[in-house]
Parts: sequence; C-alpha cells; structure tokens
Amino acid sequence: MDLRTVNVMRYITPLREGGSLPALAEADDDFKYVVKFRGAGHGTKMLVSELIGCAVAQTLGFRVPEIVFINLDEAFGRTEGDEEIQDLLKASRGLNMGLHYLSGALTFDPVVYPVDALTASRIVWMDALLTNVDRTVRNTNMLIWHKELWLIDHGASLYFHHSWVNWQKYALSPFSQIKDHVLLPYASELSAVDIEFKKIITPDKIKEIVNLLPDDWLNWEDDPQVIRQTYIDFLIERVKHSDIFIKEAQHARETLI
Repeated sequence: MDLRTVNVMRYITPLREGGSLPALAEADDDFKYVVKFRGAGHGTKMLVSELIGCAVAQTLGFRVPEIVFINLDEAFGRTEGDEEIQDLLKASRGLNMGLHYLSGALTFDPVVYPVDALTASRIVWMDALLTNVDRTVRNTNMLIWHKELWLIDHGASLYFHHSWVNWQKYALSPFSQIKDHVLLPYASELSAVDIEFKKIITPDKIKEIVNLLPDDWLNWEDDPQVIRQTYIDFLIERVKHSDIFIKEAQHARETLI
C-alpha cells in the first residue's frame, strides 16, 4: 500500500456529525476530502483507528474512499471566524488524514438497500475484528454511492488503545457490542467468512497495514516502533482467536431472530 500526501488549500465547511468535528476541504490536487484532524478529541489515536480500519477494509475487498495523508499549514485557518474551529485547526497543524469526498452519496438504510447474507457477514466479521463500536442502526457509517455500498468512518475502532494497558486481554475479547451492529440480523454466513478472511488477513498483511502509520501519530510512548508492534500483535492475536468473537456474534444474532 502506498498513500498519497496532499496539502489543504481551502477549508469549505465543518461536518458536525459526532464529536471529532471533521471538515470538508479542498486539496492541492483539486479534489475534495473529508479531513480527520489530529487536534480533535481523541487526537492521533483516532487517526490510527481510521487508517488501520480503512486499510483492513480495503484489504478485505470493501469499497472505501481513497485514504490520503493531508498536510495542514500553520497559516491555514487564520481567517476562520468560528473560535472552536480555529482552535481545532491550530491544534492540527502537520499531518492529518483525508478521505475522498463522495459527493451525492446517500446514507445507508438496510430497509431501503437490502444487503445479502454474505456481505453482511463479511462486514460484521471485520467490525468484530477491529472492535468497531460505531456501525449501529443509529449511525451505520455506510453510504450508497453510484448504487454501491461504501464503508466510512472507522475512528471508533481499536478502543483498547485509549487505555493502552493489558492489550492481550482486549485481543481475546468476545466484543459483546457486536449485538448492536446494524447488519447482524442478516449475518448468517459468519463461519464461512471466518475461513475466507483468515486467509487474507495474514500476519504479513497486518504488518504492512500497521507500518503505514507515521511516527508523528505515535506520540504516547517513547518509541513509535513499540506502539506499532503492539497494534501488530493485537491484530494477529485477534485473527488467530477469531472463534471467540465469531461465537459471540452468532450467539447475539440468535437472540435477534
């Protein structure tokens, strides 16, 4: 994987969904991006979750908007009138993350846009792997664009890193929050998907994904490589013991149908 780096040229508008206050902005490649800022509530850990989540989704064959590293110049945002946004931009100088803006995309609704059992099972498996708590009926974080399903917003994944202790315990978690997944009622092929995806998310692929993380985002320990290795070990263990979260998801689904 090789991610492009672009520079923000124009701040267009804040996107006030959730607490991270992303924004729509135009970059020097003339494309528009949804920018996730390092100065938002959870800092660079949110960017780490977003990048790893998007990269895993792409690896598993899902449609995800193009990911880019996006530079924010220190002069950018000085003319912004909203003090909250101005403070956010000041705190986000340097390397941030952008996702290609899907103009005209519609919010996914499982009633309006039925998803087949295999696709639903694949998405549920991935979100259980990543411990993504934010793919619910209230907030599906999926879009319909050009009549195809796209996955967005993985910033609520990998929540173990907010405490950064005892990652081994979290790696073996059954992830009970899967009961709230919007696609769980349709996910009847989890066992087959488990076999399929474990062949794709190999230790080498996990290392490739995690090694995309810039040192600049790994700033809560002395050695960024130690942090990278923790993410690598966490994901490898989680895939190796996927039967734990598969059984949890299957049990949760049985209570729904």
